[in-house]
Amino acid sequence: MDKLMLLGDEAIAQAGMDAGISGIYAYPGTPSTEIMEYVQKSVSSPAHEIFCQWSANEKTAMEAALGMSYAGKRTMVCMKHVGLNVAADPFMNSAVTGVNGGFLIVVADDPSMHSSQNEQDSRFYGKFAMIPVLEPSNQQESYDMVFHGFELSEKFRLPVMIRITTRLSHSRAAVKGKETLDKKTLGLPADPMQFILLPGIARKRYSNLLSYQPEIEKESEHSGYNQFFQGNDNSIGFIACGLAYNYLMEIVHAKKLDHPVLKISQYPLPRLLIRKIKDQCDSLLILEEGYPLVEEFLKGFPGSDKKITGRLDGSLPREGELNPDHVAKALGFSVMEGPSVPGVVKNRPPSLCKGCGHIDMYNALIEAIETYGPGRVFSDIGCYTLGALPPFSAINSCVDMGASITMAKGAADAGLHPSVCVIGDSTFTHSGMTGLLDAVNDQSPITVIIGDNSTTGMTGGQASSATGRIEDICRGIGVLPEHIRLIIPLKKNHAENVAVMKEEFAYRGVSVIIARRECIQVANRRRKEVRTIKS
Repeated sequence: MDKLMLLGDEAIAQAGMDAGISGIYAYPGTPSTEIMEYVQKSVSSPAHEIFCQWSANEKTAMEAALGMSYAGKRTMVCMKHVGLNVAADPFMNSAVTGVNGGFLIVVADDPSMHSSQNEQDSRFYGKFAMIPVLEPSNQQESYDMVFHGFELSEKFRLPVMIRITTRLSHSRAAVKGKETLDKKTLGLPADPMQFILLPGIARKRYSNLLSYQPEIEKESEHSGYNQFFQGNDNSIGFIACGLAYNYLMEIVHAKKLDHPVLKISQYPLPRLLIRKIKDQCDSLLILEEGYPLVEEFLKGFPGSDKKITGRLDGSLPREGELNPDHVAKALGFSVMEGPSVPGVVKNRPPSLCKGCGHIDMYNALIEAIETYGPGRVFSDIGCYTLGALPPFSAINSCVDMGASITMAKGAADAGLHPSVCVIGDSTFTHSGMTGLLDAVNDQSPITVIIGDNSTTGMTGGQASSATGRIEDICRGIGVLPEHIRLIIPLKKNHAENVAVMKEEFAYRGVSVIIARRECIQVANRRRKEVRTIKS
């Protein structure tokens, strides 16, 4: 097949279609978003009847994908690293139930926190669940590992994780494809009790999972993705995981180094290969994009008397992404560094788009709450989180998806009044609804402001599960109809919007204010599409 220039995300998406998936499930989150978008835009999706719609959150995506696997089909579920926290319950239990059709879990980690609350390493989740984990070092491996992952999944009847990171997700390279495989036929589990985790069955399933471990470890030992390269200078050896292998190779070629190298891209860790390089070398430098999983393992390895360096001892930065300069510095080489940024260059923090409805929403909120004093507005994750920055400085929290409502509830339960929260429409249906239900059940006096821009704006304008449903959802949860208020965040409506907010802040019960105005970017794209069609 011809080569395609693909992002790492796109390589995984293309491979999924070529490997015969029947469906892909996801919730948008950088740096994983482009996987689903690529499938949605591909002509192959409708042609091969591939289900490819966004889910309400990562947990529902994981469960729906597991259901498709139950029916015997190949499926993928995609998310960013913090999304795996949301999906952790079905993720962990899917390792115990096992799968029927091939099941890949693609998780995109974000070291350096380019667009995330933390930089956790999903390899630890894979180790925790005791499932195979694949970590590609380039775009071609990203593509190839999808096929390999499905084969592993169907061999062991287990979910398989593919762990990528931001730099690989969003960089582009030539990828050679394979012939497209036919989709699997519908077929229910041979064991009708497999997916029923009653304690007596769960104990047997867990024992099953444990019994697979020696064979899964053997797969890692003999995997072509774990490679040992001999070197003539044994004063130091390198263990490089996933993308970090590329950073190492840049320095190896530039400095003409000749040391043993162990590349790791399939887990569990290949113990025999690790022992081989450890026994051969006087010291080891461990390179891994994320947490020091391998380094911690080696420091607890029997007979660990060799010098082991990496992120833990400060040879490499403990936080953020690696790069070739970090590797060079760890080996004592000087690197070229550009001049420092002059003090006259002013920092330019991100800001809301010109014409964004959130601007008018915040301007009304700031005026309405001014008499009560600061520290009363809890927020969530989305474009509106920029309300924390000047010129607004209007919000006081951003912890995780949906936490705005539950934190506001807790503060109200503690006696804070008014206790106000700001949440987006997509985030509300992702994980805000259950918090609102708690508030209704306990009659906690909070005001929930839902910034409804009718899209998932922060990640590029994907469809929102909340569009056209928010009022009905709030009524169904139990919010009194007279305290579900709709405002249009425009400058001309400022006085009216302030008055509505003041009324609801004074109310000693649960109220919802829906600030509805289409995302300016989505509106611009829609107008452009209309003009294109007309022309």
